[in-house]
Amino acid sequence: MGVKIIDDKIEIITELWNKLYSDNHKLEILLEFLKSKKDSFTYTPNDKFWYKKGLVYSTYVDLFAGNFDKMKEKLDYLSNLGVTILWLLPILQSPMKDQGFDISDFYKVRDELGGNESFFEFINLAHEKGIKILFDVAINHTSDEQPWFQEAKKSKDSKYRNYYIWSDTDKKYSQARLLFKGMVNSNWTYNAETKDYYFHRFYEIQPDLNYKNPDVLIEMIKVFTFWKEHGVDGFRMDAAPFLWKEEGTNCENLIQTHWILKIFRAALDYLKEGTALIAEANQPPKDVVAYFGNSDECQVAYHFPVMPKIFLSIAEGNPNYVIDTLSKRVTPPIPENCQWFVFLRCHDELTLEFVDPEERAKMLKYYLLDERWNFREGEGIAGRLYNQMGKDYKKVLLAYSILFSLDGTPINYYGDEIGMENDEEFYRKMTEKIGHKDSRFFNRGPFDEEKRKEALNNTDSDSYKIFHGIKKMLDLKKENEDLFSEKPIYENINGVFKVTRKKGNKSIVIYNNLTAESRSLDSINLQPHEYFWKIS
Repeated sequence: MGVKIIDDKIEIITELWNKLYSDNHKLEILLEFLKSKKDSFTYTPNDKFWYKKGLVYSTYVDLFAGNFDKMKEKLDYLSNLGVTILWLLPILQSPMKDQGFDISDFYKVRDELGGNESFFEFINLAHEKGIKILFDVAINHTSDEQPWFQEAKKSKDSKYRNYYIWSDTDKKYSQARLLFKGMVNSNWTYNAETKDYYFHRFYEIQPDLNYKNPDVLIEMIKVFTFWKEHGVDGFRMDAAPFLWKEEGTNCENLIQTHWILKIFRAALDYLKEGTALIAEANQPPKDVVAYFGNSDECQVAYHFPVMPKIFLSIAEGNPNYVIDTLSKRVTPPIPENCQWFVFLRCHDELTLEFVDPEERAKMLKYYLLDERWNFREGEGIAGRLYNQMGKDYKKVLLAYSILFSLDGTPINYYGDEIGMENDEEFYRKMTEKIGHKDSRFFNRGPFDEEKRKEALNNTDSDSYKIFHGIKKMLDLKKENEDLFSEKPIYENINGVFKVTRKKGNKSIVIYNNLTAESRSLDSINLQPHEYFWKIS
């Protein structure tokens, strides 16, 4: 049976390759590489569906701890909270002009974080404590300081020239939207050395890779393999929808992009199953479900639209915003072995891309409490959860109770569990450094050690109430893992978001009172913005 599965993976890679490329010699190189690596894996996760339960904790290593040696000391804190998956925001070599999403060496952890050896030690220690590791790889582009690009821009005859996308004019791919409207005014930047333009969907310091060149695909598979060999459990593939460009299209979600991701998946599964691919596709769910394929592409995707709907539902005391977004009409069913990651906040803004104009106006009215939090001309609101909830710890905990009620694996953004606040100083410092205002830096400051101490020791503090409230809910989730693997039933009963799960004679019902008034339901009295978990 094992041999058959392995041959199937090679067959899948070959079939998809032939749809993308005509170069069979390069295919042989890829298959030889994979076969040579097949027996080099000592670590494998004990449960290949590890991404379907527990809590993801998302953080920057430098801002959270400084480096990987100090991160080791933080593992007990994370474990105590209930973290089972650690999502490390960019850690690879980078000039850090875009918080590390501009990678200059795919094989090297930044020296200031401790380099590769320190990271490998950290992975082993995390695994001992039952914590899986996933990290960000920007697979659509590199830094302009990446040696491939440095070579490519010198000469049209460079060996690496075709690793990137060049044009004599800046008119090609004219239907590709500007992703950083107001900050970047063209997807093309002039290169004086070769008197032409290179293509980039993000900042001009991030030239897009050219996946029409099979060498680029092989190169990325080698990158994934290297980190998989060293125990990395999963990869968040930043900017996944943009890989393939085709004239006359918007260059997003193209079928060729899906073929590339399926090749990545088949290659990793061929080597050893258990490595998760996470699609960072900031799109409506009906488009995102395509990234699961037929359980043969990404195992995980982010559910972006539910985030603003949780905020709207709390602001208006109306669970229907969340219930409608999770209905089959908006969120189609996904394959059984796949999973949504759901979240309240992340390193980016609270996105308003997926709300209608009326809802966007409401969100800006309720949550844009400071004009400086505005992101991309009203398309998002930056800032910390605690600030956005008006520093009301009850609302923060209610938001977490809603999040933990949902179908999907929840993410906690570092510091939100202790009620961290917007970092004015970090925002000011980064604005000076990069030369323009990016409101996301309010929610990207260093971890607040003082608040952590309060969260653990000062029972009167909001930090303590938030931390221990979250921990209690996570403990209940862990004790009732079998119930939480069941599909929930969502109901709106007079502004109470009631979520029910049953298995055999066991049940868990979560009551979230989204209103500013008291509510009584099923013999339970709920204060304004109170939640209650009933297990029977």
